[in-house]
Amino acid sequence: MPDLEERPAEGRPTGPLRVEGQTVLLTGAARGLGASIARHLHGLGARLILLDRDEDGLAEAVDACPGATFALVDLADAESTDRAIRQVVTGPVDTLIHNAAILRVEPLDRVSLGAFQATLNVGIQAAFQLTQAVWPAMKERGGTLVFVSSRSGIEGFADETAYCAAKHALEGFSKCLALEGASHGIVSVTITPGMYMHTPMSETTYPPELREKWVDPIELAPAFAYLATRPVHLSGQRLDAWTLSKEHPLP
Repeated sequence: MPDLEERPAEGRPTGPLRVEGQTVLLTGAARGLGASIARHLHGLGARLILLDRDEDGLAEAVDACPGATFALVDLADAESTDRAIRQVVTGPVDTLIHNAAILRVEPLDRVSLGAFQATLNVGIQAAFQLTQAVWPAMKERGGTLVFVSSRSGIEGFADETAYCAAKHALEGFSKCLALEGASHGIVSVTITPGMYMHTPMSETTYPPELREKWVDPIELAPAFAYLATRPVHLSGQRLDAWTLSKEHPLP
């Protein structure tokens, strides 16, 4: 893996950053894109903290990434999220990747308040809790915050009121963090897949014509490894994983 130089905050020493040895906290790690990111980063030598509510899927992810720390948690529940954070975040985190999300496709008049709130809680409330947990150490050491977004973060889609609201909020949250973290060497970005992925979520939402185009999410994982090297010139931006993976195909 090639060395990639960071642009330091004022007073912070320069030097190459590598994925190996980093502590990476990843949500939605049990299946799909999250599981692929976990396997890829594990192969590069990262120390992983994996969060998900899918017990069987999380067990598979941990088996594929020996040595990973993990917690079974429903991120829609603020108290459970706080308990999981206290359990697994016992030291500095170098990179936070918030990938977990809920997508229920249903018209507004059928969306329950509970379903709407759960979608927002996983999408933005958990992002807030997790970021606050890793922020103090990142202010001292630098770090990377990666929030997985989608087209629904900048566009509206019928029957996706809750999901679009959550992703729009995530986009604004990340932009603010990029500004607050700039002087501390903290990178904050949102990232979309940029390509149709074959995941459990896409199996419920993609029409047949898009299923013909989907790719294995492991092809998007190099983008997240690159972002873990803390490319500060990208902070505040909205990126796409497909393009970034092709531009920086780390092993």
